[in-house]
Amino acid sequence: MLKLSLDALLTVDTIARRGSFAAAAKELFRVPSTISYTVSKLEEDLGVQLFERFGPRVELTAAGAELLKEGRYLLKAAGDLERRVRRVASGWETEFTIAIDSMCSPCALMDDITAFYEAADQTRLRLRKEELSGTWDALLERRADLLVGAAGSGPSGGGYTAEPIGTVSFVFVVAPKHPLAQVAHPLSKSDLGAHRAVSVADSARQLQARTVGLLFGQDTISAPDMQTKYDFQRAGLGFGFLPAAWVGADIAAGRLIVKEVEEPKPDETLYLAWRTGEDGAALRWWRQRLRGSASVGRLLEPR
Repeated sequence: MLKLSLDALLTVDTIARRGSFAAAAKELFRVPSTISYTVSKLEEDLGVQLFERFGPRVELTAAGAELLKEGRYLLKAAGDLERRVRRVASGWETEFTIAIDSMCSPCALMDDITAFYEAADQTRLRLRKEELSGTWDALLERRADLLVGAAGSGPSGGGYTAEPIGTVSFVFVVAPKHPLAQVAHPLSKSDLGAHRAVSVADSARQLQARTVGLLFGQDTISAPDMQTKYDFQRAGLGFGFLPAAWVGADIAAGRLIVKEVEEPKPDETLYLAWRTGEDGAALRWWRQRLRGSASVGRLLEPR
């Protein structure tokens, strides 16, 4: 008979993460004596010590660390199994993740989210921001179930279905105090090469990262997302292209200056995308909803 149980593994995992029996009891909504008994019983059954006690603080022993290293795989597998079983029973995913490019606004989906919870109150919804190829990477690596506003064509190799939902235009802007603001002629590569660019760092983990609009050897500030790039450019820390929908009010107010460049950035197509062959109820709901109501205009609402 097995001496390990998923409940005991969950208890050990929680103690290890929280650092004490009392903190684990609080997270698991149990009394500390129950946590202590579960660990003592498991240590007795296995014949090993799992934790070193230092007053209220505890640390895993080598045996405990090995147990938890493998045990977390079992906990994840059990969680995945529960979700699959519930999905078979109800047709609705227990968790659904939407990845959205950082040039788009998750707040544009608030009405959609409200309507979704009215239809599927048992599905946990997660939204995450990704950059450049990171959106496609999140889909193919199963960190996301649906892409909204994914920029550029998807990677080769397939495994996904993509539908265009519109295009986004870009303008080259600098702050009024930036040296390039005073240049009268269209900006050439040599003009740009003498100054610092602001770029967005690609969030891809497996796919090849994209670099957009940078010259070889260009001095560059790498921002974590489009919002930071926008803020940096408004502050005069560098130059670059920004979505036209973001900067209209800034241009009108003189906070940003549009400059003509010899090599403008072409419009980009934005996509709705999902893994081919998947057809859960939540995925069907979001595809139908966004096909009918999604527009680049509202996704790119001014900041």
